[in-house]
Amino acid sequence: MLPDFDSLKLGWQCKCPRCKTGSIYKAGLTLDLRDKCENCELDLSQNDSADGPAVFLIFILGFALVPLALVLDAWLAPPLWAHAIIWSIIGLGATVGMLRPLKSYIIALQYKHRPGDWEG
Repeated sequence: MLPDFDSLKLGWQCKCPRCKTGSIYKAGLTLDLRDKCENCELDLSQNDSADGPAVFLIFILGFALVPLALVLDAWLAPPLWAHAIIWSIIGLGATVGMLRPLKSYIIALQYKHRPGDWEG
């Protein structure tokens, strides 16, 4: 199954799934959603992405980072403390960097595939 590229684009840009222009997050680097879209007044408070974004990140990053750590160990054989520092920084950076767009993507998918949940 191919990914939904419109929803993926909205997720990466953190935009409203209805009007595709308004930001869905409050100002700053927070994960707090606005109550309503600033342009179309879509009620975002009804959204419940729950732990979906975090679970997806655990699987995606675990699937990607563990083989990379094994390859690095096979090529360079750095000490264990170097692995701990390298992969902690990469893992934390990737998690923080991807959490907002992934949460936005899940919201866009919910809006597209479960429209009844968004009606007032």
